[in-house]
Amino acid sequence: MANTQQGFEQRAERTADEAREVQDRIEAKEKRSFESEDKDEQPPQTGAREYPVPPLPGKHLEKPGVEADLTLKPMYDAPFYKGSGKLQDKVALITGGDSGIGRAVAVLFAREGCDVAICYLEEGQDAQDTKTAVEKEGRKAILIPGDVADPAYAEAAVARTVKELGGLDILVNNAAFQEHAQSIEDISFEHFDLTLKTNLYGYFNFAKAAVPHLKPGSAIINCGSVTGIRGSKELIDYSMTKGGIHAFTRSLAGSLIKKGVRVNCVAPGPVWTPLIPATMPEEKVESFGQQVPMGRAGQPAELAPVYVLLASDEASYVSGARVAVTGGKPIL
Repeated sequence: MANTQQGFEQRAERTADEAREVQDRIEAKEKRSFESEDKDEQPPQTGAREYPVPPLPGKHLEKPGVEADLTLKPMYDAPFYKGSGKLQDKVALITGGDSGIGRAVAVLFAREGCDVAICYLEEGQDAQDTKTAVEKEGRKAILIPGDVADPAYAEAAVARTVKELGGLDILVNNAAFQEHAQSIEDISFEHFDLTLKTNLYGYFNFAKAAVPHLKPGSAIINCGSVTGIRGSKELIDYSMTKGGIHAFTRSLAGSLIKKGVRVNCVAPGPVWTPLIPATMPEEKVESFGQQVPMGRAGQPAELAPVYVLLASDEASYVSGARVAVTGGKPIL
């Protein structure tokens, strides 16, 4: 019995020695990696062209954030994307269509044969630039400034779209407000109200105004966010609204399916738009996007093809879905 126990102890010692050897080998390798490779390692480039990586220009913008004022302009043009008539002769209305994701979506919709109504707050130059980009694709664009939180504006914008562009087939709810706060105590009731009125009331207002004009095969696409899934301690109110948008998407999809209207949601991770430098302090802007596996912020052109798919007949069996575009960060 004593010999048996001695054998157990000897084997345990050998196993412990092996464990320490494995530990020493891995730690030595990690130390070398931290000292050399990690210093120069760049985020992977996974697309047809090279995308910007941190550090990003830390210039802070005054709200609502004007794309023309950015040193590093968001990449919206998608030069390698070839249109194939997926949205031929359809009409889309895009809130927040003047810049960022909205502009990229407007351009690719136009490349697929769609006319576009661009709704925006007050960023007139950005909106004009988007209109010019749509027209370069050979399609019509109209500009409709206003506040999405106002239901009368939503009704008027939809009515004008139908009158001037001949109908409405696609609604993209994209306009948003966000502002970082270190604590819930720093969020005033006015701040909270503005976030909810823009991000929730705005989506509701435009959906309610648009639905009477939508025919079987039409689509509504809402812009959610990874923050609506994972939360964000510095975007408490914004995260709340984005989670609400995800639930709104699922609920509205169920409500409209018998009408033949599909409703889906895109949930982006970190994406470089004017909203970011108009929201974050400069030091956080510089490292924006570093936290995802791809190590960089996405560009609007990398999201727009997802919107094209969800707007097109190719997604005829897709409704109530939330499509995450997160730079490799898994979302379940």
